[in-house]
Amino acid sequence: MGQSEKLEQPEKLEQPERLEQPAKVIGIIAEYNPFHGGHKFQIEEAKKRTGASWCVAAMSGDFVQRGEPAVYSKYLRARMALSCGADLVVELPSAFAVSSAEDFAACGVALLTGLGAVDVLCFGSEDGDIRRIRTAAGILAKEGGDFSSLLSIGLRSGLSWPQARSQALLKMADKDKDFPLKREEMDKLLGSPNNLLGIEYCKAILRQDSPLIPFTIRRRGQGYHDNELEGGQASASAIRRTLKAGGPSGEAGLFPYATLTPEAMTHIPPEIRPLYGREPVLEANDLSEILNFCLLSLKREGTHYTQYGDMSAEMARRLEHCLLKQVSWEGRIEQLKTRQYTYTRISRALLHMVLGLTDARVQSYKEAGRAPYARILGFRKESQELLALVKQKTAIPLITKTADAPHILTGTALDMFSQDIYASHIRQTLLSEKLEKPVLNEYNQPICIL
Repeated sequence: MGQSEKLEQPEKLEQPERLEQPAKVIGIIAEYNPFHGGHKFQIEEAKKRTGASWCVAAMSGDFVQRGEPAVYSKYLRARMALSCGADLVVELPSAFAVSSAEDFAACGVALLTGLGAVDVLCFGSEDGDIRRIRTAAGILAKEGGDFSSLLSIGLRSGLSWPQARSQALLKMADKDKDFPLKREEMDKLLGSPNNLLGIEYCKAILRQDSPLIPFTIRRRGQGYHDNELEGGQASASAIRRTLKAGGPSGEAGLFPYATLTPEAMTHIPPEIRPLYGREPVLEANDLSEILNFCLLSLKREGTHYTQYGDMSAEMARRLEHCLLKQVSWEGRIEQLKTRQYTYTRISRALLHMVLGLTDARVQSYKEAGRAPYARILGFRKESQELLALVKQKTAIPLITKTADAPHILTGTALDMFSQDIYASHIRQTLLSEKLEKPVLNEYNQPICIL
């Protein structure tokens, strides 16, 4: 019996309150965009419930899944994570940090697996039940027969990929009385973003035959997309909204770019509150001029927009039609938005064009293993033993100095690393414009050591 088939037997998949055999190292895949109290709770709870001594965070770098710049630089966000319980932070390669949930998860799993020292992958979920998450992952990992047919029907009817996937699974549950998940379980599972990402993590573990043990912790506080600060731990979405709206600093002694109100500050761990004022916040519209220049340049060169990830033929036609109606980044999204294409899908497609991420290039990165190196962004001095363990067990090269990469990496891996540097320098250009002064680049920016 294959591994995915074993995962479909619910009675064997109940998650205990704690692992029977304590783990040494847990891994978390995250954006920390930005880091808040819920993230600190997850790290602390994961260590406590697994018995782990150390936490490795695989974190998105300069751009995030929504198809926009991270609100703060990767070095500042790494410092936040290290200040609140993470012991080592490595960068998720940029090509997959701005990709679909499936590719984002697959890259994160490949990276943590490649490090060799990570035992358990911990993630938050609205469900809090690893049984249902792993069962759904086992079904999706095979993606054959009825599921593929129903998925195709949904896509042809105009549904987005996530909608078509959910509809296909629900129809399978309705048709098969022996289906391992009940309809009400499916509704709950598929209607929650963190549950869906958890399914993708487990699916990636299966497909890669990774030894990582998945372990979930029920998410507390507001929902993933909630934009209000009331009602328990605020979501990253709510904090981003407040940061972008601006306002008075909520605490004396902060750096000059702090914009969180006293109410918002209660959702941030005290030890990192001063870090929230260290940089101005970046957002999607900061990319507007670069995008308009990029679109015009590609058109002049005769480069087809459809070469870039997430850019469909229909979307490309609409984009060419309104090419000279130069608007902001969000204005471009409004020009292209339809029932089939979500805001995030369009934003990612535009970002792929800005970053030069063609389908062919990303496919070559997948064939190279998605994570053929690990770039260290920061670590805690007291966790030197963890760093030694990783150096001993890693199956992929570790990069600590940008200038050393060409001597360590070759071929596609080096191209992939160069893509990360390119993305970083674009974001640093945006930050420099906001600050009206030069900023550190990837060749003179030291890693974060606490």
